[in-house]
Amino acid sequence: MSTTILLIRHGETAWNAGRRLQGHIDIALNEAGLAQAAALGQALADEPLAAIIASDLQRAQQTAQAVADVNKLPVQTDPLLRERCYGAFEGLLYADIAARYPHEYAQWQSRQIDAVMPSGERQAESFRQFYARANGAIARWAQQYDGQTIAIVAHGGVLECAYREAVGMTLDSPRDFQVKNASVNRFSYADGKLHLVHWGNIEHLSAPAMDELG
Repeated sequence: MSTTILLIRHGETAWNAGRRLQGHIDIALNEAGLAQAAALGQALADEPLAAIIASDLQRAQQTAQAVADVNKLPVQTDPLLRERCYGAFEGLLYADIAARYPHEYAQWQSRQIDAVMPSGERQAESFRQFYARANGAIARWAQQYDGQTIAIVAHGGVLECAYREAVGMTLDSPRDFQVKNASVNRFSYADGKLHLVHWGNIEHLSAPAMDELG
């Protein structure tokens, strides 16, 4: 049995647009993000969804709720689908991170997958830790709804982890693909493996979607 997964990135937030790193900080959708979520809901109106699951951060929950309203399903939440925790980097502009933490920023940008940012309000995760958490959560939901179709609404980093897993891309290789707000990314899950079917569908959006992780 193969589970179909529609893996969706949340709609735009003001921090996406302003290049401010969100991580675990709970930022709501902006006006553009709410419009993206509404368009997404209409686009998925005819999908035979058995469940809608979201990260417990409100930007993902708001996006998922637009899909749930059209499909008359509840939104189930899972904190394991949160974005990567960036510790002291969270809440800062990318330019400020580079200026304030040049060594750690360089490690991050050069994809040192076991490097951990300085702790802030929360303990940061390495990319390897985050990868295991995100893909483990996706696999558990796929197994729970074996043979059915589910929508999972999460974050740019979570989508990146799923893409790398599905295509066998190493964790330390540069990201050469876009992760757009409110994009629909179709996967199948069978025999314990995630497979990519279609990446980056934004036909339902009239405005360009942001490609900032978070």
